[in-house]
Amino acid sequence: MVAVVGDIVGLIARAPWREAVTYRHSWPHEYVVVKKDAQEALLAAFCARIAAGEGVECQFFNQRRQYLFVGDHKYWTMTECADIDLESDDYVLNRARLYRDRRDFVIGPGDTGIRED
Repeated sequence: MVAVVGDIVGLIARAPWREAVTYRHSWPHEYVVVKKDAQEALLAAFCARIAAGEGVECQFFNQRRQYLFVGDHKYWTMTECADIDLESDDYVLNRARLYRDRRDFVIGPGDTGIRED
């Protein structure tokens, strides 16, 4: 994947984020479908930041991945950036509002996705 580093904050602001309705009451978050929503530049900027070491490894139950913290949100993909191939597949870039507690880094049994909990 070729990284095009741009103004990630501007790219984020212009992206057509949609609510992950299925997870509204459990793990609320938003997402873009990269090729479908023409967000290749946003994904490239995200992956460039991860490759530059700006990502933070966090845990969601038994899953560990790199998250990028920008403003009031954290961003992640379900596929490692190094494994992304936009020529053959489409990908989802997710974001969730920060909890502003330890759940931004480790989510485990008994935790909920509701910020107020």
